[in-house]
Amino acid sequence: MGDLVGRSGRSGAIEHLPRLRSDLKLDFVIVNGENAANGFGITPKICDQLYTAGADVVVLGNHAWDAREIIPHIDGERRLIRPLNLPDGSP
Repeated sequence: MGDLVGRSGRSGAIEHLPRLRSDLKLDFVIVNGENAANGFGITPKICDQLYTAGADVVVLGNHAWDAREIIPHIDGERRLIRPLNLPDGSP
C-alpha cells in the first residue's frame, strides 16, 4: 500500500485493507507508514491499527523519527522495518 499520509491516508487503509486483502487474495501486505501520524512519522498505536487491519509489515523512511514515541518501539517489533541506508547517528 502506498505512502499513508495523515489521518485520511491511514483511515482509508484501515477501512479498506481487510476487504482488499480478501477480494484480491493478497498473500502479503506492505504498508509505507512513515507519514501516517499527521504526515510526519508513525506511532505504536497507528502501527497496531495497521496490523489489525491486515498489514503484514510497516516500512519506515526518513520521516519515521518525527513521532519520537516510535523509537523505543522499533527494536521490539519485527513487523516494523526501518531503512538500512539512514545516516550514522539515526535512531
